[in-house]
Amino acid sequence: MKTKFSALILVIFTFCLNFFGQTPAKLETPAKSANVSSVQFFPVSELKEGMKGTARTVFRGSEPEEFTVEILGVVPGAIGPKQDMIVGRLSGGGADRTSVFAGMSGSPVYIDGKLVGAIAYSFPFSKEPICGITPIAQMLAIFEKNQNPQIKPIEPRPIAFADLAATTWKPDFPKNAMVSSSLLAGGSSSSLLGAVAGQTFQPIATPLTFNGISQETLNIFAPQLAAVGLLPIAAVGGAARITPLKKADDKTLQGGASVSMQLARGDYSMAAAGTVTYRDGDKIYAFGHPFLSLGVSDLPMSESHVVTVIPNLNNSFKLAVPDAMVGSMTQDRATGVFGRLGQSPKMIPVKLNLQTSRNNQETLNFEVAKDDFLTPILLNIVVYNSIVSNERGLGDTTVELNGEIKLKGQESIKIQRRLGGAQASQIAALSIAAPVNALLQSRFDNAEISEINLNVTATDGSKTATLERITLDKTQVKAGESFEIQAFARTDSGKVFSQKIPIKIPADTSAGTLMVTVGDGGSLQQTAASKQFVPKDLSELIKTINAVKKDDRLYVQTYRVTNGAIIGSKEMPNLPPSVLATLNNDRTAGGFKPTVITILTEQEIAPADFMISGQQVLTIEVVK
Repeated sequence: MKTKFSALILVIFTFCLNFFGQTPAKLETPAKSANVSSVQFFPVSELKEGMKGTARTVFRGSEPEEFTVEILGVVPGAIGPKQDMIVGRLSGGGADRTSVFAGMSGSPVYIDGKLVGAIAYSFPFSKEPICGITPIAQMLAIFEKNQNPQIKPIEPRPIAFADLAATTWKPDFPKNAMVSSSLLAGGSSSSLLGAVAGQTFQPIATPLTFNGISQETLNIFAPQLAAVGLLPIAAVGGAARITPLKKADDKTLQGGASVSMQLARGDYSMAAAGTVTYRDGDKIYAFGHPFLSLGVSDLPMSESHVVTVIPNLNNSFKLAVPDAMVGSMTQDRATGVFGRLGQSPKMIPVKLNLQTSRNNQETLNFEVAKDDFLTPILLNIVVYNSIVSNERGLGDTTVELNGEIKLKGQESIKIQRRLGGAQASQIAALSIAAPVNALLQSRFDNAEISEINLNVTATDGSKTATLERITLDKTQVKAGESFEIQAFARTDSGKVFSQKIPIKIPADTSAGTLMVTVGDGGSLQQTAASKQFVPKDLSELIKTINAVKKDDRLYVQTYRVTNGAIIGSKEMPNLPPSVLATLNNDRTAGGFKPTVITILTEQEIAPADFMISGQQVLTIEVVK
């Protein structure tokens, strides 16, 4: 009886307090922490045609502005299996002036204060501002399933020697990279879908702003970037400074804020701009569609402010400038990008010392993002731009490149190239991109680049010559003796100069005919027996990269035709028939590559004043 009476007294007491608008201190609901999101979600199943909500994005400065979104319907499976897309029409606010614009990707849409999703898709050439909205539940689901994906070690892949000494190279875009219409986001103009480009939803283009990059450089690299949905923009303003990670607060990257993924910062700045959809503590969800479909990534995530949105009949776009770095974008998948505040990404510091043809000295310091796919093309762009922005754009140029790629716990990769001609600047940039690409694509987990240092010297004109002929001072030689080669090269002006090269035959060389080849490094590299190999470890790959022959000088090889094999990266010449029979018998196949050349001697000739190209071959007889 006493218990029932006490319970009745408590009920009456609570009713009186509520009636007078008071709550006992011990019954207060604790305020939600700033790290816990209080945003509620609007289910797709409850959406109806004609519903109106508000969206938020930044049109200028750093404060989001609101505009209206009318729900037109839901298209099941439009993004992918079990991934629906909501269709809406924009109006009001800044949207009346800009319609759907590049950089709007990720703008959150709310109905009755509940988050519906992210504006992420558009119709090219649409006469009305129609957009596609990625439901927030789909954005959360694809990341929440595996917040910390385990990257399994990948087996090393074959490395082509031609890649290591490349004079032409194209970035190997991911096969599932986002490709857009050429008129909306710069996709391939030869696409068979060009005729129906306006009849399908496409991801809103991501504006990639460049600071410090000339328009000439953009014109060259824009097609490669635009092919994956990036809209290159030469931005105004200063480059993004290299600053420490800024500590996030309650206002950092809330829904509707402008966010930038920095690909380079320092004296060069490249940043892809989008909009934050949702912040949950230190977790950031943005874009609503893939950035580059990189999967697991590690790109700097920064606050940014918008100079303005440029209305454009073809494609309006946001002109955004990155501010302080606040975290890292760690995943890039089908329904958006995911990042974490307070997490520092791994960047590669680059120092470039440039001496121009006018004897001016300039030092550039910047960082580039570490990514298997992006890093080589970023280095390609900035090194090329550093040269052409200070040198002539037409005519022959000579570029001398010296430097090193430092790796943690490994021998450095040495860069030593001298290039001439109208394409010297492009090939010089490739001289950095190619070995970095080989390192990152080799799939060795311990391939960690710590820094890159480059010294570039440019001069007007091109000193080139062609190997015209070679002569021998004798036709027969005994094992252990020497003979002399005289090489004659003709310059572009017609002047002929010669160089004498002594060659010693090994003492254990058997009697018979030897082939003597004199040629530039590129020519001999192309005819090498081991054109491709599978490195067993990173150190072996680094040694091979450092052993790549140089194009600007001559090499002398003596060799003979024999039977041998290449196993892994090792060349095993002049093998006995019994060994070859063991390698290739009725019970086994593969595992080695047969060769027919055994190199007895190889000699690198010191570089001359002229860059010599060409190849000549003679024979000499070894006698007893």
